Amino acid sequence: MVQRRTVRGIALTAILASVALLPTATTSAAAASTLTIDLGASTGPFHGGAAGSLYGVYGPGVPSNAVLAGFYPKTLATKAQDGPQHPGADALEVVGPFVANGGRDVYIYMTDIYRGFPYQRAQGQAGRDDFRAKVQAQVRQVLASGYRDHIVYVPFNEPEGNWYGTGQYSYNNISWLADPRHFFEEWKQVYDLIRDLDPKARIAGPNTSVLYDQVKGFLRYCKANNCLPDVITWHELSSPGVVRSSVAKYRGWERELGIGPLPINIDEYAFRYHLSVPGQMIQWMAAFEESKVDADLAYWNIDGNLNDSTAEANKGNGQWWLFNAYGQMTGDTVRVTPPAPGQQYTLQGIATLDRGKRQARAIFGGANGTADVRLTNVDRKVFGDTVYASVREIPWTGQVGDSPEPAPLLDTKLRIAADGSVSLPVNGMNEMSAYQLILGPGANGTTTGTNIPWRRTYEAENAAHTGSGWSRNGPEGNPSDVSKFATSGTYNVGGLRTGSDVVLSFDVDVPQTGIYDLSVFSSTYNKYASVVPQGPTNVFLRVDGAQPQELRLPVSYGWVVWDHTDTRVQLSAGRHTITLAASDPQLGSTRGDAIIDKIDLTLVDPATDRRSTYEAEYADLARARIRYDVADSSGPGVAAIGPGSSATFWVHANQDGHALVSFDHFGGGLASVKLNGQNVNGVTIGTRRGTQPVPLLLSAGINQLTVTGIVGNLGLDRVRTAPTVQSAPVKVEAETGTVTGEAKVSNDFSFASGSVVTDVGDGPANALTMNVTAQRPGQHILVIRYANAQESIPTHYNPDPVTRHADISINGGTPQRVQFPNTFHFNQFRDLTVPVWLNPGTNTVKFTSQELPDWDGKTYNQYGQRSKYAPNIDYITVAPLRGQS
Repeated sequence: MVQRRTVRGIALTAILASVALLPTATTSAAAASTLTIDLGASTGPFHGGAAGSLYGVYGPGVPSNAVLAGFYPKTLATKAQDGPQHPGADALEVVGPFVANGGRDVYIYMTDIYRGFPYQRAQGQAGRDDFRAKVQAQVRQVLASGYRDHIVYVPFNEPEGNWYGTGQYSYNNISWLADPRHFFEEWKQVYDLIRDLDPKARIAGPNTSVLYDQVKGFLRYCKANNCLPDVITWHELSSPGVVRSSVAKYRGWERELGIGPLPINIDEYAFRYHLSVPGQMIQWMAAFEESKVDADLAYWNIDGNLNDSTAEANKGNGQWWLFNAYGQMTGDTVRVTPPAPGQQYTLQGIATLDRGKRQARAIFGGANGTADVRLTNVDRKVFGDTVYASVREIPWTGQVGDSPEPAPLLDTKLRIAADGSVSLPVNGMNEMSAYQLILGPGANGTTTGTNIPWRRTYEAENAAHTGSGWSRNGPEGNPSDVSKFATSGTYNVGGLRTGSDVVLSFDVDVPQTGIYDLSVFSSTYNKYASVVPQGPTNVFLRVDGAQPQELRLPVSYGWVVWDHTDTRVQLSAGRHTITLAASDPQLGSTRGDAIIDKIDLTLVDPATDRRSTYEAEYADLARARIRYDVADSSGPGVAAIGPGSSATFWVHANQDGHALVSFDHFGGGLASVKLNGQNVNGVTIGTRRGTQPVPLLLSAGINQLTVTGIVGNLGLDRVRTAPTVQSAPVKVEAETGTVTGEAKVSNDFSFASGSVVTDVGDGPANALTMNVTAQRPGQHILVIRYANAQESIPTHYNPDPVTRHADISINGGTPQRVQFPNTFHFNQFRDLTVPVWLNPGTNTVKFTSQELPDWDGKTYNQYGQRSKYAPNIDYITVAPLRGQS
């Protein structure tokens, strides 16, 4: 892998674009390879099937509605309701939020009603009888749930390694791959049982770990015995290059046997090395999109985070933004020819053309260096004589590292060549990143160019070091060892730990004097002996021996699970040494243990600092149309939003707090605003042409901002966010509240703001009540600072962190149930935002909790997978949803 990431080539193109209309783009002589997008060769309607997840949703709010909707989910595979495999992810508890946020089908792994993996079922007929009873109960639950039309039953999971393999829980110690009769027999029995209970049921299988050749015999048997699945399922976990050949093989069997074609769901795909890395995931997605099949990301780590796509409840990493870009593609896919078709770990891509929108989109990545993106058959009837091209980078930000929106690399106009082609040289690509290209008509609209800040990556394994205890760890995940986690440069270093004197020294050379963002990629294992007493590992940063800072490196569920800690430093032009040390003469000593992957250094541009722009013509448009005839619009066009139509933006915020959200528009109508599912009272966009700035409280991470037409046709140009000065939110420490019953105030948490309230729950008597003051009535945002490190005992490789919940009542009203995802240590605090309605003056906020029963309302989980308690609470802050203008 490359040691430094650069976008110099793209930056040069952008600078030229800001000055004048570029001539026809030509292929770069330095290009190492070409990705060709043929806009004249449709390959069918855009499918979007790769946006599936196994155990990716824990329950309502985990992930948040905004994060789930912006992932554009299609299918979800999850456990049977009340199954003891893992905490949360119960089918009938996740189907509601999943469908409400755009999901289509929930696949129930019916075998996950058992504990352990392999599934702990009795051998012989006793096991079959027990499973039949459990299947019958599951189907009846679904029929009573109101969600039957969104349910697909998966009766068996990897039968060759479970009940029809040769292990401890095998039916008769005979593998069905050698002798299929016994598996076929039970498949038929369970299939008929489900059909008898629900004649309209959809059933999926055989759900093998790979597409074994024996599946052909399964199809032959099922055709002869009237038990063909409605959806064919299997798993692909090794490499994306296998997907196309497996689908082609299966389709060949269908033709030979005279069945189908049946829908396919490859309901577990990708390994730890691939997950979270945009440049890796685009290769899987391209294979699925080309094959027009559905697929679900595999569950290797923790549930409820869309398979390493999110951090906390409401933050997306680079992989999330890749799926966000993928989900917004519309129209038909078109032929994409990469330099090495079908070969994994090379440059791959997906492209679409929507003639109605007059818009083409592409996502690509997976290679270092330089490539030409060449678009052919660019239709002048769609685009005119020029195109407006926008390119964004979607970087890797770690498995649990928050990512801002894709960084702009290019906004320019290009003439279409005489042969109908447009070429964009893309320089300085990083194989861990993906890239998004959007193309629209270029006749009108304005370009302002793109000011790309200077940025460099410095690998920890290349840093100098002193002291004892330093270690170079790796190689980590790579194409030859996909079971390990991805790591920049494949190596990392250790040594920053309790009692150490290690110092890591990064020599940097910066182009100009200014403020620089510094991001430290680190990993700390929450169960490691020296980490358990404190949680986050504190290390010490200096620049040239000065500017001392203490950084707290967050803990997670395992080693080599990367997060990043961000700070800022002042640097003058030239060379400097940045050190990370286990002790500091002024600030103290490290407690804990951390490994370091890299540091990223980025020059802060005051003109764009903490400011973002979201073009309306690139938004998710529902029944709105794009106008390209507005000469002075920002970007190629504007969104014309009529009554009932809308534009949805996915807006990122670095922290919870007010931002100035500006709506630039050309008038023509009126529209309302909804933020994270909540109508913003008193805000109407429209009337005269101009800009309407509205201070809104954004949640850290992803915000779903929707503008919906009321009357006329509002010409919405763009949405911009910027810092704003508002009154500080009201902060109330938990220890100032009233605790009742067994709830107590504790001083045991060193990283808390003050004291912490614990043991809220196990019944409403054990409660915390706090008083907050509101200056005016109406919509407010309650931000709760909390910690939750409860876990249940896992049965295999997945750690099983438990999400806690609190029932929050405002002024004695009906409680609102709020889910609090795991923070991996009780001394690691995180924030969660909750919308509330407050009265002017003093309001009460009461927290209670109790263990939730199973679906029947009577029985309870026996493995500690449903918590009795609310999280530990440090403090709360309250501020109006809409700030003062």
